[in-house]
Amino acid sequence: MPAEEKIEVKPEGGEAEDVTTKKDGGVKKRILREGHGTEKPCEGDTVLVHYVGTLASDGSQFDSSRDRNDAFSFKIGKGEVIKGWDTGVATMKRGELAVLTCRGDYAYGEKGSLPKIPGNATLNFEVELIDFFGEDISPDKDKSIMRRVLIKGEDYQTPNDCAQIRCHLIGRFKDTGKVFDTREVEFEIGDGENHNIVSGIESALQKMKKHEKCQVDIQAKHAFGSAGCPALGVGPDQDVIYEIVLNSFEKAKENWQMNGKEKLVQSELAKSKGTEFFKQEKWARAIKHYQRCFEMLQHEEYEDEEEKKKSKATILAARLNLAACYLKTNNDFLKVVDHCDEALKLDDKSEKALFRRGQARLAMNDFELAATDFEKILELQPDNKAARQQLHIAQQRVKAYREREKRLYGKMFASMRSSEGQSQPANEGDNRDMFEDMGDYKANGTKAAAANGSDAGEAAATTESTTEAEVSA
Repeated sequence: MPAEEKIEVKPEGGEAEDVTTKKDGGVKKRILREGHGTEKPCEGDTVLVHYVGTLASDGSQFDSSRDRNDAFSFKIGKGEVIKGWDTGVATMKRGELAVLTCRGDYAYGEKGSLPKIPGNATLNFEVELIDFFGEDISPDKDKSIMRRVLIKGEDYQTPNDCAQIRCHLIGRFKDTGKVFDTREVEFEIGDGENHNIVSGIESALQKMKKHEKCQVDIQAKHAFGSAGCPALGVGPDQDVIYEIVLNSFEKAKENWQMNGKEKLVQSELAKSKGTEFFKQEKWARAIKHYQRCFEMLQHEEYEDEEEKKKSKATILAARLNLAACYLKTNNDFLKVVDHCDEALKLDDKSEKALFRRGQARLAMNDFELAATDFEKILELQPDNKAARQQLHIAQQRVKAYREREKRLYGKMFASMRSSEGQSQPANEGDNRDMFEDMGDYKANGTKAAAANGSDAGEAAATTESTTEAEVSA
């Protein structure tokens, strides 16, 4: 708000009200202008305010955000400001203007804040609550999942991955406020999608304490997305608001809490869940479970030969399946290569690891390395049609690259010879042709990377024609 703007308020204001929980008179609020709506800030909310601070004893001003033309923000109930502000601002509505009178023990105490504020001074703050909003718990911190604590929970523990949850949900459309979902539900964190529990709810639950009640504002991408949810009557791309009460939860054992046998059992369950999500083409969910699968076992050493064999097979399958997931998402081919490299350390004849690494290398324009992977497969399995097809693609890319490189350097040397025999610089058109050729190669390389996804997919269909075959057992 501009510093020169005049705020119209009631000259006398309302009656001063004791707003402390103990009713000890430490903070009194006098409303100068009523706010709008019914919502008030909750603990943890970020509030945005303008204020003018004066000494109650003589009215002298010691601070003003209005003079600086710079609104002030802080989190309610986190001790970032004096106690009187945490107490008083939490009682205000958006747009409200009020005077908070804070006794010394709710302000700067015996020490004061010299030289402007003496010890035990009572202070008056004219505060305008401009806005407030909850905590941003979205993965990208883009405010796509905003959480507000309505009722504080108990204890300090919160659910972890794979925790067993019992909670009550009320879902509303953000644009209309209409309720579309009311239920008590029990499920496991990470498995919510099978219960029409969206990722935004799971993110919020992992921040909550027992018996906590919170409100979560969830954008469509972390709610039901473009598909919507016909079972709940939710259309595509709808933003929603959920009110959640965490009734109880049982934390899943962390890796360090499990013995070797338990890890083998839990890793197998994680792999099975990952495969279930893979078949549903829910790649992010599948990745999460496959990642947990091999992380449980990668540092565990077994003396029993059967357990050792089972651990190795499970880690190998998880690595191969992670590579398959990242290939499907087409956005992190380096991770495909990494997981395939680790899989080949466990089984240097793994055709799936070689094939998937070759696909990733094709997509990254590493044509010669890709060709090497497909050649190794054909050494192991000469009749593998998919590998032969991919090898042909890789060889064609290598040939095209070398032809362009030859043409490029030919033009470059011709240009140099021409300049040596002339006082004038090399023909501008020749240089332009040369650089256009470089640009043509880059453009074709980009197109090749895009095309490789479909090429690889078609070839994969030859050898891995079903989803079940793509996933390693």
